[in-house]
Amino acid sequence: MGSGAVVTPVRDPGLQPERTRLAWRRTTLSCTVAAVLAGKQALQGGPSAVGLLAVAASLLVWLAFVGLAHRRIRALSVPRPGVLSVRTAWGAAACVVAFTVFAVAVVR
Repeated sequence: MGSGAVVTPVRDPGLQPERTRLAWRRTTLSCTVAAVLAGKQALQGGPSAVGLLAVAASLLVWLAFVGLAHRRIRALSVPRPGVLSVRTAWGAAACVVAFTVFAVAVVR
């Protein structure tokens, strides 16, 4: 008891990284479908300057989200993946908020 050595338990992540990786892939697929439908809705009735701007903005946000998701999926491929960085979490949240704003703008 008096040795002073601290033993840290070894963490066995099990299938949790695989489930998280699949969740990121499903979310990316959902964002892709939402971006395509928003683009279709924005261009309905013919292309306009506002419609093309909305499609371009949606495309940029979609590319940003796909980049974040791909980076996180790759980070989860190691045996002991690190935690989600604050930067990635904020980036993903910003993409979701941007998609929400675009959806409201397109529906109006």
